[in-house]
Amino acid sequence: MEITEQVLAEAWQRTAARHAALDGVGLPPVAHSEEELERAEESDRLRLLLDEDGTVRGRHGPYREVFVTRDLEQVLYLIAEDAVCRRGDGPERSADALERMDPAWGRRFRSGGLDDTGTIEACGRDPLEGLAWIAGSWRGQTPYTTLSFVRAAPGRTVDAERLALLRGADPAQVSAGTRLKDLQAVDGGRTHWDREWESCCFGQAGEWTYLLYHETPHRPFDREAYAALGIEESVRLTATSAKAIYTFDYTRGDHRVDDDWGVLELIWYERGHAPYLRGGELDFLNRAVRRAELDHPELTNTFELYFHALEDSLGLRLPRQDFAEGEVRAAYWAGGPDA
Repeated sequence: MEITEQVLAEAWQRTAARHAALDGVGLPPVAHSEEELERAEESDRLRLLLDEDGTVRGRHGPYREVFVTRDLEQVLYLIAEDAVCRRGDGPERSADALERMDPAWGRRFRSGGLDDTGTIEACGRDPLEGLAWIAGSWRGQTPYTTLSFVRAAPGRTVDAERLALLRGADPAQVSAGTRLKDLQAVDGGRTHWDREWESCCFGQAGEWTYLLYHETPHRPFDREAYAALGIEESVRLTATSAKAIYTFDYTRGDHRVDDDWGVLELIWYERGHAPYLRGGELDFLNRAVRRAELDHPELTNTFELYFHALEDSLGLRLPRQDFAEGEVRAAYWAGGPDA
């Protein structure tokens, strides 16, 4: 059945009438064109853009698209989910409220997806041991502004030393196996204090090779040597604390995974709300974020939750103990940042 505004209105009226928790919740405003949507009163509340072919696009504000579907049941669920989450009671209470309306809705919310995925296993891990331990200090650009991860095809690894050298690490320090504690030991740490902005840390954790830095040297970049590393995927997280800008950039092959949103700002993430387009390329991360919220209610920092979701969905990790003890591999850029 093709979705029209009348079909939407009648279906939502029936849905809201069945559930006391939706009493007084009306159908979000419906627009039939981008121009009509842009003329609407400025608000981040959910509104619907209805295409001629019956496709429904959920928007927060006139531009941020949060779902696209031609499935009427999905539209009704997403309106209900938005209404419940807007109350600000937290993910667990939102899940309970949706479960009382429909057990399948409760399971769907807990999974973070758009379908009923059945029973979901709890995480059972310490969220601050894999990647999330660095989230808090990273917001203040410590230890580094940029967290860069690369991964090769299954069964292969990206050589961390070659990656660091390619980006400009001092060959002598790489060859000597210099550790972070070695850099910090010179002159009681005063030299590293002065040169920390010129340094990098690198290594491997699981399937990913990481390179952490503030800035890379201004020097020609050898694209052929980079291609020879066999990189299939990359994740880049950057923090600009003075401007409160934090970004996530994920690439597979030559394709940036972003649902055509461009580089994604982490500041968009609100607890209990999916950060990315539902059913889109990054829906796997929506699911992981929801699981992190429900499995770890003790985490109140949304960046820690987000980083744990990155670990759970992509396998990103950093060796906390190696950083704490200064055992992580490190080097200065050869000749300094302006070489």
